[in-house]
Amino acid sequence: MTLTLTTPGPVLAARDFVLATDLDGTFLGGAMADRRRLYDWIEANRATIGLIFVTGRDPAFITQLCESGVPWPEYVVGDVGTTIAAVEDGRIAPIAPLEAEIAALWDDAGARVRATLDGAPGLTLQPTEFRYRVSYDLDPAAFDPAARTTVAALGHDALISDNRFFDVLPKGVSKGPSIRRLVAHLGLDEARVLVAGDTLNDLSMLQAGLPAVAVGGAEPALIDAVRHLPHVHLAEAHGAGGILEAVETLALHPTP
Repeated sequence: MTLTLTTPGPVLAARDFVLATDLDGTFLGGAMADRRRLYDWIEANRATIGLIFVTGRDPAFITQLCESGVPWPEYVVGDVGTTIAAVEDGRIAPIAPLEAEIAALWDDAGARVRATLDGAPGLTLQPTEFRYRVSYDLDPAAFDPAARTTVAALGHDALISDNRFFDVLPKGVSKGPSIRRLVAHLGLDEARVLVAGDTLNDLSMLQAGLPAVAVGGAEPALIDAVRHLPHVHLAEAHGAGGILEAVETLALHPTP
């Protein structure tokens, strides 16, 4: 698949449908045939479909991903909700007014968090120095839940997802509040925005009240947390196939 950055279409508020999707296990998950069908469908309908990535990944990863052939989004909510950015000429540019509250809540806490959690059992610091978060790989066999209490005492939130990642985030900041902030900023019709995810770091996004899908193969704890929510579709198909299943089931846009 060799997709390139598309020519800008109408502003997102003028499009019929906007997909706001997690990456790993969701937009990048499922069978290759389903991914190809989803990506080709988006590219063929850029005049009526908008694309937002809502991910734990950082802008450098997203740039590399899209340069390798995945459709470019128009906007990015990255770094587990701590980055809110527009895509301009292949560059992911943070939207300062939307990030101002996030930066203030974080208050340059990275060094303090790293020092406080240094040596914490079961946590291995990830090498990237993110702007408004600190992230660890988690070993569930060795992990001490006291790390959550330590993070709370620092005034931040701890988020465990897929039983293998531990993120320290500004208090109250995650994918859900950040996608809602971006949706309001862009003037989107909330009923025409589909959020999609598969792990617990997508929970706040699926709980945000927008039409939502937990794709097939999602983390069991996520399914348990959202199965009672009437706006959340529990897809049978995995990854990209689950996104297309939800679009069709919820009648959000004609599908291939």
